[in-house]
Amino acid sequence: MSMKANKKEQFRHEAKYLIGLKEKELLTQHFDSILSLDKYATNGGYTIRSLYFEDYWNSSYEEKEAGILMRKKYRIRVYNFSERSIKLERKRKFENYIYKEAAPLTREETEKIIQGDYAFLLHSPHALCREFYFECMTNVMRPRVIVDYEREPWVYDTGTVRLTFDSNVRAAIGSYDIFDESLPTLPVLQPGKLVFEVKYTELLPQIIKNIIPPQASEFLAVSKYVLCYEKTRYLHDFEYWYDTDH
Repeated sequence: MSMKANKKEQFRHEAKYLIGLKEKELLTQHFDSILSLDKYATNGGYTIRSLYFEDYWNSSYEEKEAGILMRKKYRIRVYNFSERSIKLERKRKFENYIYKEAAPLTREETEKIIQGDYAFLLHSPHALCREFYFECMTNVMRPRVIVDYEREPWVYDTGTVRLTFDSNVRAAIGSYDIFDESLPTLPVLQPGKLVFEVKYTELLPQIIKNIIPPQASEFLAVSKYVLCYEKTRYLHDFEYWYDTDH
């Protein structure tokens, strides 16, 4: 098996921490000498927007809340609200390990999915798109929430270790148009807080372990998706206002 194929099939370890701005400042002081900013980080970072999907039973959310060890999520992701790189992604998680698969989409295909037109997916050359089609048809997979944040990504050892700061985490509301930069948003973190993520394929080098702040509170119990799902729950759960007798 080639190195490229082996890397593609490996699960990556993922740890998340909720930190403050002061902790971030201390971390980046250490980073300067041993890590480098990701080559795609123009002006220090980029905006990530992800449209997450849920099935009829809200399985992604409910399984996370129930502590199910093996879970999966589907999302469409863009960067800086641009159509230049659009990906359908499936993120599978087993305990603290993640495995991501991706397939490219065009803007036209993305808009079809958002509008509920899934037929073209069945004829896609990408297996992930075809599998997503069956999820949409059999499990009623539909758009659920848009998650926005600013990412500052750092890499070590030619990318086998990634450390990222995700700030201004917010849920976009009003539409599922992921290209609409003007969508109103709702912040989901306390002011001055951000998410620090550590991802690596094999072992975390000791030099990286040494700079992770011991006082940082591990953030494994909650994800950005869950925070935005709960922040926008009021948009979906107003059934109790309706009187079924009329």
